[in-house]
Amino acid sequence: MHPLMLHVACDLGPIRAVTASVTATDEGCEAEFVLDGHIPAIVVPPQATPERRDNLWQTTCFEIFWQPLGGKGYREFNLSPSGQWAAYDFDSFREGMRDAPVEAVAITCSHDAAGLVLRARIAADLPAPAQVALNAVIEHADGSKQYWALAFPPGKPEFHSEANRAIIVER
Repeated sequence: MHPLMLHVACDLGPIRAVTASVTATDEGCEAEFVLDGHIPAIVVPPQATPERRDNLWQTTCFEIFWQPLGGKGYREFNLSPSGQWAAYDFDSFREGMRDAPVEAVAITCSHDAAGLVLRARIAADLPAPAQVALNAVIEHADGSKQYWALAFPPGKPEFHSEANRAIIVER
């Protein structure tokens, strides 16, 4: 598991630590995100029909950015505790956004008052080796948000930055 860091512009809130991992598989990848903290003080989207859905990042959501080593294009996955998901391909930094082809996404999420665990299994063409970012957006009950990532570029939280892709994943 990799520890994620809280962006310096965010106040420390009910979530005290976030860890995440990702592993390439023959079919795509598997990922796990773990929140430690006071879960009743955050927004956890309720279980919903597991399907592709836009704008999941506007509330509590977990993200994977996957960029083949040496490439400019990348793929973004948004994974909601609700079981809903999104996948987008980009030609370069925030350019050429379109729905990414994905065979299947399976998300399981469990939580209690002290923690939340989200696991995802993604079946999609994901070239390896790749630079990968693991991120979390945590919405507090009052509507404020925390942004967590492996690394951040200077300035506001920017998950699309290549600076966030701090791990290398191989098969």
